[in-house]
Amino acid sequence: MIVPAEPESLARLAEIHATIDRAARDAGRDPASVKLVCVSKTFPAEAITPILAAGERLFGENRVQEAMEKWPALRAAYPGVELHLIGPLQSNKAREAVGFFDCIETVDREKIARAIAEEIQKSGRHPRLYIQVNTGAEPQKAGVLPQEADRFITQCRKDYGLTISGLMCIPPVDDQASPHFALLNKLAERNGLADLSMGMSADYELAIQLGATHVRIGSALFGHR
Repeated sequence: MIVPAEPESLARLAEIHATIDRAARDAGRDPASVKLVCVSKTFPAEAITPILAAGERLFGENRVQEAMEKWPALRAAYPGVELHLIGPLQSNKAREAVGFFDCIETVDREKIARAIAEEIQKSGRHPRLYIQVNTGAEPQKAGVLPQEADRFITQCRKDYGLTISGLMCIPPVDDQASPHFALLNKLAERNGLADLSMGMSADYELAIQLGATHVRIGSALFGHR
């Protein structure tokens, strides 16, 4: 009998968890305080299944439509999956996003906040919500500017009745990530927010040192797309 080779992703998964554990302990933190978001965007079900079978239940997707096509069968086969929307959200997709995702990490402007609030009221479903902060003020990137983050968080809470759980950022590719992570941590602390989604395959150890509660890892886990 030929035993199928273990997917390389499982070895990478073990290495990532070991790195998270070490980085958290080095920072004087409980490793359990850092959650791995497996970024499965663009990967087919057959690439995701071994990771699900290994026990992972927290996944990130960029596009509402792709997730809605891919995940119903996977969720049925592996109960307890938690899906995070980590890509930009268009207001015309707010209904689907609120109905399908457990967490929307990319609330970044008034139009989206209003649309999400309306859909929450209609559906009674309450996904966790993060504000995306454009820490590098990059014109091509989504996210509220840092100097506008306090006002926007207050607006989401007071004007739209939204419960904001945390913040998310994607530092500029060519910048040192640490100032961006430190800024996001400061903004979260100032606004009483517990969750920090920051750090990806290249910089998640640094993000953990600077307070990340969620690290979003795709290529280091699944390989390059």
